Amino acid sequence: MTLLAVGTVAFDCVETPAGKRDDILGGSASFLSTSAAYFTNVATSAVVGEDFPKEHLDFFASRNIDTTDLCRAPGKTFRWRGNYLTDINVAETLATELNVLEAFDPKLSNTSCDADILVLGNIDPVLQLKVVDQVRSPRLIACDTMNFWIEGKRDELDHIIKRVDLLSVNDAEARMLSGEDNLVAAAKVIRAMGPRVVVIKRGEHGALVFNEQDGIFAAPAYPLEKVVDPTGAGDSFAGGMMGYLARTDAPLDPDRLAEAVVMGSTMASFAVADFSLDRFRSLESAEIQQRFRDFSRLTGFNAAAADFLG
Repeated sequence: MTLLAVGTVAFDCVETPAGKRDDILGGSASFLSTSAAYFTNVATSAVVGEDFPKEHLDFFASRNIDTTDLCRAPGKTFRWRGNYLTDINVAETLATELNVLEAFDPKLSNTSCDADILVLGNIDPVLQLKVVDQVRSPRLIACDTMNFWIEGKRDELDHIIKRVDLLSVNDAEARMLSGEDNLVAAAKVIRAMGPRVVVIKRGEHGALVFNEQDGIFAAPAYPLEKVVDPTGAGDSFAGGMMGYLARTDAPLDPDRLAEAVVMGSTMASFAVADFSLDRFRSLESAEIQQRFRDFSRLTGFNAAAADFLG
């Protein structure tokens, strides 16, 4: 089973109440791939510049991430600068430098074209469509988007939404995309656009999953005493969720989706514990399994406790 993660590999300059870091490894594809690689074979497609250091490539290799389609282009790597000083849950973007990403034209290798699971990270929907057109027979296509594309490239975004099985957005993006204030109504509108499953990420309040049987599953975020850097939380969530689904025979079964969302929240809880991908550098599978079990106990509900109502 191979999961192909497509998105950005970037340098981030981030300031949070916990401190400040410049030119650290970031980007949607970086977090997606690293999180998913704990569960399945992963390849990534993105572009970096001539300034991208070998140490980051070595990190991807240490996680057994196939970087055949991580191309190096003349110029500088995509950079994002932002902070979380006003609200730890909301990034304030100070600067975005597209650099080599501006001319990125993804060309997949034969191996990537045969990927079973395709996860489209937050990039231009035109590029997402180019990737979808190249993958031959994926078992599942998932897509993440953001308000920038909803506002700026709605027609192109509508085309890609029609072709995906699972769409992941945050609550503000769900409202913007659907025109509905209520999230249940918003999910219904978005599912009518094409996706069989809609996942609405709600930051510190967890996530909601709306499936094709009109079922709803809600998972809280894992309670943490301290959040160091939330930059990669959403992509780590998506990587954990999709990596887990890649291991199942029926990835869109409601029970498997529920498990996958809890696993996604588990991975996000580790990502925010340090800057960049630093927590993943030491994270072991046993820690993930333990936190997943803790998460399951945290969200457990004893139906017998409600017998007095009858």
